[in-house]
Amino acid sequence: MTDTPPAPDLKELQHWTWLMGRTQQMMLEAGLDAAAALPGAETPAARQVRDFWSDQLALWDRVTKPREPGEQPPEKDRRFSADAWRDNPYFAWIRQSYALMADHLLRGVDRIEGVDEKTRTQLRFAAKGFIDAASPSNFAFTNPEVIERTVQTRGQNLIDGMQKMLTDIGKGQLTHTDPDAFEVGRNLATTPGKVVKRTPLYELIQYAPATDTVLATPLVIFPPWINRFYILDLTPEKSFIRWAVEQGVTVFMVSWKSADATMADVTWDDYVAAQVEAVDTIRDLLGVPAVHAIGYCVAGTTLAATLAWLTAKGEADKVASATFFTAQVDFAQAGELTHFVDDEQLKLVAALSPEGFLDGRYMAATFNLLRGRDLIWNYVTNNYLLGKDYTAFDLLHWNGDTTNLPAKWHLSYLTDLYRDNRLVEPGSLSIHGTPLDLTTVATPSYIQAGREDHIAPAGSVWKLTDHFRGPTRFVLAGSGHIAGVVNPPAAGKYQYWTNEGAPASLDEFVAGATETKGSWWPDWIEWLRAHGARTVAATGARIPGEGALPGIEDAPGRYVKAR
Repeated sequence: MTDTPPAPDLKELQHWTWLMGRTQQMMLEAGLDAAAALPGAETPAARQVRDFWSDQLALWDRVTKPREPGEQPPEKDRRFSADAWRDNPYFAWIRQSYALMADHLLRGVDRIEGVDEKTRTQLRFAAKGFIDAASPSNFAFTNPEVIERTVQTRGQNLIDGMQKMLTDIGKGQLTHTDPDAFEVGRNLATTPGKVVKRTPLYELIQYAPATDTVLATPLVIFPPWINRFYILDLTPEKSFIRWAVEQGVTVFMVSWKSADATMADVTWDDYVAAQVEAVDTIRDLLGVPAVHAIGYCVAGTTLAATLAWLTAKGEADKVASATFFTAQVDFAQAGELTHFVDDEQLKLVAALSPEGFLDGRYMAATFNLLRGRDLIWNYVTNNYLLGKDYTAFDLLHWNGDTTNLPAKWHLSYLTDLYRDNRLVEPGSLSIHGTPLDLTTVATPSYIQAGREDHIAPAGSVWKLTDHFRGPTRFVLAGSGHIAGVVNPPAAGKYQYWTNEGAPASLDEFVAGATETKGSWWPDWIEWLRAHGARTVAATGARIPGEGALPGIEDAPGRYVKAR
């Protein structure tokens, strides 16, 4: 019986890689000379071809030079953090070839002639999506971690990964976190309170006071109905609601119903009317003239319309102050979501909504595509190829807890706001026959944006300050659309920027801004108290169910659990 030859060591691998590389290099050099001799060699296309061949030569030179393991600097891209991507010549070549291809593909998009900037941006977005999908880390035979794990487990990782993939295909959605780790009402959305009102569109939750006295002016929060409200009531340590209650605020939350066939005719007018109805309900319940209001994302856009509607009707004083979390009203620079808003995409949305509502899984897939590397391909590798166990992450559990959207509202929202940007045109849009004009809104407003927000870019959120005529305070928070908002002070994470001057643009704001470490929540509560510091005893109607509205059921209610 012949003995099995020993596996080649690193030096031997480097020798054979160099040998293959040298022959490839000779071919590349010959091709480069031939390309330079072709007619039209000075055209942009020809220059790009020549640049590509030159970079290939440089790559071969780098890869085939013998290096000691660990000689190269650490890789910043998490996909290629394993040592083998640098120390093994074969995988080093794969990684760097991929980076070279990606760079030239994006450069090629930038050099396309005869296209407008919007089209170029869409092409670049599509190219980035293709690049992320084509990463060698996404394929079993070009990922050294997957190969190593397959050998170690004798292929069990691929069996486990296949089971996870089949489960995801069955439910039509990628799984990001352990589905059994969290449950709404058990370890998420646990702030004590009661549902005090239920309509076909929303539930109104009143939270129990945690202090002996509370601010006289209560707070109502309007979360986006694209997601579940408990992003603001995650675990107790991360809950904005619990924190606000502990600051002595009487907090109400609107929990929107996930759309079904009964909501086929629901439009934006209905959501604006629901916000006003919630405000009036709270005013009557507590016997107060006004409330503070928070609108998050699309609910913030709607809150701006609500304020304009109330102003037009002479009822603006029902809202003492308004806070906007990552909300847009001017969609001229609305970010990457605009890539999904054109006539063909709108036709697709209509086709996907035969019963009058859009399945929330489609919206979840859209948001995942905006960050495909982190929210799609990272999990393809970890879940399907490496077969790893799911982690327990509350925010990702919420991210996968989808809600359905009324199709009529969704189409008009994409058309009127994202595509046609009509909200900032005075009189272009109406609510129940009343024209809207944002420039009439004088309500004091706190406007929070995320520095790295890709859904509502900071520059787009800033434009709220251009359209309201009332006093505004703009705060730029570290991180993005979710982590920039859900940042409790106890965590000591991130930072925020303020500017006490009168900057005319976001650039001017940033240039003169003061950075403060940690959460912006304390800044907000100080601002809120400045718009109504009077306190009252936390008794009577301030306790859920003790006033004119009896408690229907305990928080977090029924709608947030409906699927």
